[in-house]
Amino acid sequence: MNERPSHSLPGSAPTSAPSQDEAEKAVRTLIKWAGDDPEREGLSETPRRVARAYKEWFGGYEQSPEAFLQRTFHEVAGYDEIVLLRDVQFVSHCEHHMAPIQGRAHIGYLPRHRVVGISKLARLVEVYARRLQIQERMTAEIANTLERVLEPQGVAVVLEGTHGCMMSRGVSQREATMVTSRMLGVFRDQPQTRQEFLSALSLGRNI
Repeated sequence: MNERPSHSLPGSAPTSAPSQDEAEKAVRTLIKWAGDDPEREGLSETPRRVARAYKEWFGGYEQSPEAFLQRTFHEVAGYDEIVLLRDVQFVSHCEHHMAPIQGRAHIGYLPRHRVVGISKLARLVEVYARRLQIQERMTAEIANTLERVLEPQGVAVVLEGTHGCMMSRGVSQREATMVTSRMLGVFRDQPQTRQEFLSALSLGRNI
C-alpha cells in the first residue's frame, strides 16, 4: 500500500494523505455514482490513472515556493528598471468544483539589490498552480512570496484565466476570461511605475 507523505499549508494543521489504494477506491465510488461500471474494460485502469494524475496536478503541496527563489544574483551592472516575465502559461484547478483553470501569468518586479533567474519565476507560478485554488488567492500568493523573499522595491502580478466551472456547467460562458492583479510597493504607490508595467504587457498585442 503506497502512502503519500503528509503535508500542511501555512496557518493550517498537518494532514495525513490517504494511501494510493484509498484514492483509487474513491475514484471507483465516483464512477459508480456517475452511473457507470468501474470494472468494465474501458474503466478498469481509470482509478489508478486518476490517482497518478492527481499526484501530478496537485504536486505543489509538496513543494516550497520560497525554495525556488533562494538563489539570486547581485551582479546586475546597476540595472534598476522593471523585470517582467510575460505569458507564463499555467493549469490549475478551482477548489469549488475541482474544474481546470487555464491561463497565463505576468510577473514584474523592480529590483532593489538582486535578481532571480527567470525560470524560477515560472516555477513559482507552477507551484501555486498545482494546488486547489481560486485565482484571486493564487495571484496574491505569487506576489506576496516574491515580495517576502526578494525584498524588491515593488512587485506586480497579473493573472488571466478561463474557468472550466463556468465553461462546462452553470452559465456556460466559454469565452469569459477572468483577470486578477496584485500590486505591491512602488507598483501600488506610484501610478507611473504601475502604468509602465501595464503598458509593457500590451507590447505586440492588440488589446
